[in-house]
Amino acid sequence: MKLSARAALAGLLPAVVLLAGCSGDPLGDGPAPATSAAPVERTAVDPVPAGVPRLRVEVVAEHPFDAGAFTQGLEIDGDGALLVGTGQYGQSAIWRVRDWRAGSPAEDRRELPPELFGEGIARAGDTVWQLTWREGVAIARDAATLEETRRAAYPGEGWGLCGQGDRLVMSDGSHSLTFRDPATFAETGRVDVTAGGAPVGNLNELECVDGPGGPEVWANRWLTDDIVRIDPATGEVTGVADAAALARSLPPEARAGADVLNGIARIPGADRFLVTGKYWPTLFEVRFLPVG
Repeated sequence: MKLSARAALAGLLPAVVLLAGCSGDPLGDGPAPATSAAPVERTAVDPVPAGVPRLRVEVVAEHPFDAGAFTQGLEIDGDGALLVGTGQYGQSAIWRVRDWRAGSPAEDRRELPPELFGEGIARAGDTVWQLTWREGVAIARDAATLEETRRAAYPGEGWGLCGQGDRLVMSDGSHSLTFRDPATFAETGRVDVTAGGAPVGNLNELECVDGPGGPEVWANRWLTDDIVRIDPATGEVTGVADAAALARSLPPEARAGADVLNGIARIPGADRFLVTGKYWPTLFEVRFLPVG
């Protein structure tokens, strides 16, 4: 299932499904109960094993963001605009923000049908792909207008998505990443994500990066404050950042309504990323730096 952190921690589902890297139907971060107002807490998710390089999060700037967005995906387009994908049944959408530094109004907003729960987004050439949670549907959109052009089917759940050269990389909440053809959305391969031989699960929103040592995939880990850096060739986690301080820095009134950390996008040509969360009013511009 894919419930919000609040719903999961309220005991709506057996605790066993919260185990990271489990097979079958992984738990996710879907709609919260309308009556819930308690701040989000964290539950027991297997930590990234010791020995993986730790990274610190340096906040470079803070930008206004839509506090009503159940953020599922962020993507900076070729012209520098920010694409935002959101979830929740009856509320899922995708839109473009031209001046994200100033929090300019949404443009080209496209709503999903109420029976679809929106998930991660990624641009591939002239197409922007948008995942859905349990519906097994990937929506292809015209990159200029965000209008739907076609759909593709996939098995299982969809969580995060990013574009890496001639392929897409997709997460489903487990410890596996699936590679897909950017034209057909057909699976072309997969890799298990591990650290020191142990699976690293709850992989959610993704960002693909050309790093100094080769391709990288950065991933939010649902129900944690971790952002992990992954070598997609081997699946090995090469770095982990604790971003808990970002949520703590939100104003008290915003923290009361905020859900989990989710949403990451690399600023092209820079060493900085944009990071936010579900129902967060702030878009953080950050660097990930070695500890020490």
